[in-house]
Order: sequence, then structure tokens, then C-alpha cells
Amino acid sequence: MTGTAGAPATIVDPRPRVPRVVSDVIIAALVLMTTFAPSPGDVYEPPQPFVIVLAAVAAAVLPLRRRWPIPTLAGVVALFAVATATGVLNPGLAFAVAVGMFGATNRLPRASGLVATAVTVVVVVGLSLIATLISGWDPRVIQFGLIVVVGAAVGDANRSRRDFIAAITERAERAEQTREAEARRRVSEERLRIARDLHDAVAHQISVISLNAGVASSSIDSRPERAKEALAVIRGAARTVLGEIGGLLQVLRADDDPDGGSVAAPQPTLDRLDDLVQGFRGAGLDVTIRTEGDLTTASGASSRVAFRVVQEALTNAHKHGAEHRAHVLLTAADGALAMIVTNPVGVAADLPAPGSRLGLTGLRERVATVGGTVETGPAPGGWRLVARLPLAPGTMPDQEAL
Repeated sequence: MTGTAGAPATIVDPRPRVPRVVSDVIIAALVLMTTFAPSPGDVYEPPQPFVIVLAAVAAAVLPLRRRWPIPTLAGVVALFAVATATGVLNPGLAFAVAVGMFGATNRLPRASGLVATAVTVVVVVGLSLIATLISGWDPRVIQFGLIVVVGAAVGDANRSRRDFIAAITERAERAEQTREAEARRRVSEERLRIARDLHDAVAHQISVISLNAGVASSSIDSRPERAKEALAVIRGAARTVLGEIGGLLQVLRADDDPDGGSVAAPQPTLDRLDDLVQGFRGAGLDVTIRTEGDLTTASGASSRVAFRVVQEALTNAHKHGAEHRAHVLLTAADGALAMIVTNPVGVAADLPAPGSRLGLTGLRERVATVGGTVETGPAPGGWRLVARLPLAPGTMPDQEAL
């Protein structure tokens, strides 16, 4: 099996291929040579001239077996019949019939080849027996039948081998295409995962830096203390984002672990929800949070996704909302964790900015990985994000309104 990068693998037949012209010449020579083979008697008698002519015609017809296998077989059988009609059993003509039989079973389906073989053997043996009624019993009657069977068997074996090579070549090509498709799928999934991790690690802190930079620039003359506070927040956010980028780069540069999985950076869960809220409050967003039920019952995957949902919702509220406030409600009940984040929006901020929809897209992808749902849209007095996650795999109710 050979193949190049980006090309499907192919199966190479290791046997040297003889040119068709050469094989046809060899077969014609064998037909003529066996025509002169001695009969099983004490005195050698050369073949009659008309038999030599029949053998030459058969040798000339045999190259057509590749294109017209059945007509070619019928033609050499007819030549054999002409010879036996005069009481002559010639091995050269029998050999020509065997070659024609090979061509038929090599080209025809197995069922058709078996029918052609049975008919040809019956005809050859029957004609040979008729010839013995004229010239006397000849043991070559059985030999001629056997040589036709051997030719049919060799042709069927060659066809089966060709079909087998074609089948394994097709399987190898399909397997190669499947491997390439799987590799592309994994690359695509890895790119999406990196994009989500990069957004989660950087977008929030960059938003904090941008907003506080605006606060600092607008209040540096009128309210220097406020500007200093904003600069302090910028410094802290910058240190945080540098640390998170460094951690992400370590993950990207790390080798796979011995079990075949990638080294994963620790992801925040709902245990760090208070720290997240305090960070937004320090950045100037008034966050009101309310919880109902036991949030610790959420599985690790759901807890991580829930943290990212709240982080993305508060980031968008901080960037696009009005009045610098947001409300978060988390409810753990009936096998599901529901999150509702609302915030007021200004007159010109009814929808998130165009670039921010990448964050919502990544958020929906994250929620889908644990079997949850996300809905976003305008609400009375502002904007609302509603997410629903299973507390544990398989615990999500099929139909239930928030």
C-alpha cells in the first residue's frame, strides 16, 4: 500500500505485468506447438494441413478474448468441433479452448462463468466422444475435459484476485478519507476550544481595561482619585490577563499526557462565583446575585459551564448595558441548574455590539456540550440571558419552562 500526503492510499500489485502483445504471442506459439504434439500411439503422424490451419485461426482469434470473451470461446469451440467432425482430436485446439475458457471466466461474473464452463466441458467431451466413434477410443477425451476445467479455474481465480485487490484498495481509500476527515474534525474542534478558552480568559479582562481606561481619561483632571482607582483596576486586570494568557500558552505548548489526552488548564467553577462578582463590582458594575437551592449539586462540567455563562453575561452587561447594574438568579431544582442574568440597556444599546456575538456563539457551544440550552433577547426594561443546564448527566427534564 502506497500513498502521498493528501492522496488516498492505493494497493500495488507486486507481480510483474506481462504486455498483452507478448502474452498473445506466447499463447499463439503454444497453440501451434501443441498442435504438433504426438498422439498416444507408437508411430508419430504429423497433423493434417487443415488441422494446422484451424489451429492458426484459433491462435489468431484468441487475442479477442479480452473484449469479446463469449464470442471468442464460441469461435474456438466451433473450430474444435470442425476438427472432431473428421475424427481428429488435436491437443492444440483443446488448448485454444482452454485459453478461451480462461478469458470467459476471467471477465464474466462467477455465476455466468460457471454456466459457460459447464456448457463448454459438456460440448468438448461430447464432441471428443463422437470423434472416437470414427477413429477409436482416445484417452485424451478425459484430458481435454480436464484442461478446459483448469482453464476455467485459473480464469476465475484471476478474476477473484482482481476483485479482491479492487475491494481492499477501495477500503484503504475509504479508511484514508475517514482518517483525514477525523483529523480535520479534531483540528476544527481544537480551534473552537482554543477560541472559547481565549475568549473566556481574555475578553472579560480586556473589557475591564477598556472601560476603566475610559473612566481614567475622563476623570483624570476633575476627579484624580477616581482616575487612580481606575488605573489600579487596569493594572490588576492587566496582571490577571497576562497570567491567564501565560497559562493558556503553557497548555498549547504542553505535550499530550501518557493516556493520550491533552493537558488541560484548571477551569473555574461556581465555587469562584463570589470572586467573579467581586471583580465586576470592583470594575464598577453593581451586581445583585440571588441563589436558590444547593449549587454544590452541579457536576464539575455543569459547574464550569455555569461559571462561564455568568461571566459572559456580566461582561456583556458591563460593556453594553446602562446604569452599570445587573441581576443574577441561580436556581438548582428538579435536576437542572437555571441561570437568569438581566440588565438594563440604553436607548442606543438595544442589542450587543456586533463583535460580541462571538462570545455568545462560544457560550452556546459550551452549553451544548453538557446538554443545556441558552436563550438571549430583550426583556421588559432591559436585556436577559437565560441558560439551563443539567445538574448531572441525564438529569435534565425533557420539557419544562423556566
